[in-house]
Amino acid sequence: MAQTSGNALGRFLAKILFINLDYRKEEPLTSGAASISSVETYVESEPTVREWVSKFKPTAGGFQRYIKSLFPFWGWIFHYNVTWLFGDIIAGVTVGFVVIPQGMAYALLAQLPPEYGLYTSFVGFLLYWAFATSKDITIGTVAVMSTIVGNIVIKVQEKHPDANFAPEDIARALAIIAGAVLLFIGLIRFGRIVEFIPLIAITSFMTGAAISIGVGQVPALMGITGVNTRGPTYLVIIDTLKGLPRTKLDAAMGLSALAMLYIIRGFCSWMTTKQPSKKKVWFFISTLRMAFVILLYIMISWLANRNIKDAKKAKFRILGRVPRGFKHAGAPNMSTELLSAIAPDLPVTIIVLILEHIAISKSFGRINNYVINPSQELVAVGFTNLLGPFLGAYPATGSFSRTAIKSKAGVRTPLAGIFTAVIVLLALYALTAVFFYIPSSSLAAIIIHAVGDLVTPPNVVFQFWETSPLEVVIFFAGVLLTIFTNIENGIYLTICASLALLLWRQLFSKGAFLGKVQIYRATPETIGRKETEAYGPAIVERTSREAYIPVSRIDGSNPHVEIESPYPGILIYRFLEAFTYINQQHYMDELVAQAQNIARPTKLDRYAKIGDRPWNDPGPRRGQQVNLDDHRPILRAIVLDFSSVNQVDVTCVQGLIDVRNQLDRYAAPEVVEWHFASINSRWTKRALTTAGFGYVDAERLRARQHWSPVYSFAALDTAAPSRDPRTGDVEAQDEIETAGAHKGGGYFPDKLSTVHGANRPFFHIDVQAAVESAILGVETKLSHVSSSSSDVRESVPTKQE
Repeated sequence: MAQTSGNALGRFLAKILFINLDYRKEEPLTSGAASISSVETYVESEPTVREWVSKFKPTAGGFQRYIKSLFPFWGWIFHYNVTWLFGDIIAGVTVGFVVIPQGMAYALLAQLPPEYGLYTSFVGFLLYWAFATSKDITIGTVAVMSTIVGNIVIKVQEKHPDANFAPEDIARALAIIAGAVLLFIGLIRFGRIVEFIPLIAITSFMTGAAISIGVGQVPALMGITGVNTRGPTYLVIIDTLKGLPRTKLDAAMGLSALAMLYIIRGFCSWMTTKQPSKKKVWFFISTLRMAFVILLYIMISWLANRNIKDAKKAKFRILGRVPRGFKHAGAPNMSTELLSAIAPDLPVTIIVLILEHIAISKSFGRINNYVINPSQELVAVGFTNLLGPFLGAYPATGSFSRTAIKSKAGVRTPLAGIFTAVIVLLALYALTAVFFYIPSSSLAAIIIHAVGDLVTPPNVVFQFWETSPLEVVIFFAGVLLTIFTNIENGIYLTICASLALLLWRQLFSKGAFLGKVQIYRATPETIGRKETEAYGPAIVERTSREAYIPVSRIDGSNPHVEIESPYPGILIYRFLEAFTYINQQHYMDELVAQAQNIARPTKLDRYAKIGDRPWNDPGPRRGQQVNLDDHRPILRAIVLDFSSVNQVDVTCVQGLIDVRNQLDRYAAPEVVEWHFASINSRWTKRALTTAGFGYVDAERLRARQHWSPVYSFAALDTAAPSRDPRTGDVEAQDEIETAGAHKGGGYFPDKLSTVHGANRPFFHIDVQAAVESAILGVETKLSHVSSSSSDVRESVPTKQE
C-alpha cells in the first residue's frame, strides 16, 4: 500500500515538474522460444535508487560485526595454546633485543633524547596486539618517520624562535593529531584510501629516504663535526668529504662496528647454505648481531671511559645519561600556536605513517598467507599514536626490519608484542646506567646498517622497467628529488606523478576494433592427422569456433593470421580501459572516425545543392559530380564490448546518444543497430536503457516486424545437462540462435531460460553472441526487403499482359 502511494506521489510530482516518466515506450517482444515448454521467459528488472540506498542502511547485525571487527583478537585469543606461546616468546624477546639499540638511535634522528625511542617502542608493542590483523608487524620507532619528525622539529623551531617549543612537545603533538586522523579514517572504514599510494611511490620513497638517512649518519660515524646533516643529501656528501680531515677517534668505533655488522650477517648467510640443518641457529645469531655489537662496544667504551662522569669529557662521543623509567609521562603540552605551527607538516606525517605500515603489513600478509584489514590497521596505528604521547612517545608506525625479524623468528600471534614490551620495560628500569657508555658512532653504524635494507635492489628496478618504463622514471625522479631537496618533496612528487600517470592513461586511453578469426581446438600433435585419428575414433568432427581479436594486433597476436570483417557494415569496438567522462570523447571520436571509414553514407548524393553541404564535408569542387562509385558497405550495426567497463556516468551516456544520432544521420534513411556485450553492472544497463539502448520501442518494433532476436540460453539449476549420444560427453552448448535450433549439432538440456532478460535483446553475454544477433538482424531485414521487392514486381502487369 505504501509503495503504491509512493508511486502515485512520484507521478504527481513528475506531472507538476513536466517530467515524462513514460519516455521509453518499451514494447514487449514475443518470441517463438516463449511458446516452447522447455524455455522459461526471464524479464530483467532494473536496479532502483531505493535498492542502492538500502545497501547502506545500518542493521543490528551489521553493527555487531563492526564492533567485533574493531577487536580482532576475539577471533583467536580463546584458541591460544602453549605452542603459540612458545613461538611468541622467542619472537618477542628476539625483537626486544633489536629494538632497544634501534629505538634509542632513531630517537636521536628525531632530535629527541634516546629514552623517547624506548617509550615509543614500548607503547607500540603494548597496544598494537589488541587491534592487529597482522601477526608479524611491529609498531615503533622507524628511521624514516624519525627523520621526518626531526626535520619538523627543526623547521618549527626555526620559524617560531620566540615560542620556545620543546622538541618533545612538537613531536608528541604531532603524534596526537596524526593519530586522531588515522583513527578516524580507520573507524569509518575508509582504509581503501591507501590504494592511492602505488608500489612505485613506496619503493622510491624508501630508497630516497634510506640514502638520505644513511648519508646523514656518516658524519656521526666518522666523528666529523660542523656538517648540517639535515640539509639536502648532496650537500651533506660534499660537506662530509670536506670534513674528512677532521675525523676523530669515533671513526674507529663506528667503522669497525659497521664492518662487524655486515661480516656477521654475511657469515651467517654463508653458514646457512653450508649447514641447512642449523638454519634456525644461524638465523638467531644473525638477528641478534645488533645486540652483540652494541654490548661489545659498550664494554669497549666503558673500559676507555670508566672514570668519566660527564659524557662531554669522553674520549669519543657517547650517548650520555638516560633517565630511568617513564620520567616524561603525562599530558602533552599543546596549544593552538603549536598546532598551527605543525599543521603544514601533518599531511606528510600522515602519509608516511600510512605508507610504511600498510605496505609492510600487506607484504608480510602475502608472504605468510593471511589478509590484513587496512582500515583496522589504521585504527591500530591511530590508537597507538593517540595514546602513546601520554607516556612520552612520538609518531610510530610499522618497522620493516623488525617485522622481518619477527616473521622469521616464528611468531604465531600478535601477542608477541607483549613480550617485546616487557624487554623494553626491563631496559628502561634496569639498563639505563649501561646505556651511558654507548658510542654515538656505533649507533650511527646501526642506523646505516638498518636503512641499507630499505634501498631497492637494481634487479627489482630492472623488473619495474620490464613492467612499466614510465613508472621507473617516476621512481628515479622521486629518489633524485629526495637527494637534492628533502624526503617530503620526494614523497609528494612520486604520489602526484603516479596519480597524474593514472589520469593520463585514462585521458588518452584507446579502444580496439575487433575482427573475426576462426579458432580450431587442437594440440600441435593432432594437427595433420586424419579426422578419425585426431581425437580418437569416436570423434568425427573437429570443434571450431569464432573468436574476435584486435585488428591492430595490439594484443600481440600472430601477424600472419588473417583477420576478417565479421560482416559488411558491422563494426566491433572494445573499450580497453574504463569508460568515464575523462576518456569518453576520445573513445567516441575514434569510433565515429572508423565507422565512417569502413562504411559509406547510405545516400551518396545526400545534398541537392552545394550550399546545403556542411563546411566539414564540402564534397567535390564546383562543377564536378559527386563520386557515386563507392563500393564500401553501408553502416549496419555497432557492437560495443563492455567487458572492461564497470560503471558509466552521465557524460558517457550522453556521448553514446550523440554518436548514435550522428551515425543515424550518416546511415539515413537506415537505422544503425547498437549491440552491447559483456556488461558487468546492472546500473550500467539501467543507464543505457535510459538512453534508449538495449530494448526496442514501439516505432522501431514496427520496422523490425519480421525480426527474431537472438538470445543466449542456459540450463536452469534444476535441469540436468544432456549428453551427446556420439561421445557420451556432457554438452556445454548454451547458446541458441532461434527457438528449437542449435549450433554444431549439440543437444540442449531439458529446461532453459535466457541469461539476460528477454526484454533486453541488445544486451548479450559476449561478443560472439552480439555479432550473431547483429548479423541475423541485418540478414532478416535484407531478406524481407528482397521479398517485398519481388512481391511488388510480381504485382505490376507486364506489357504483354
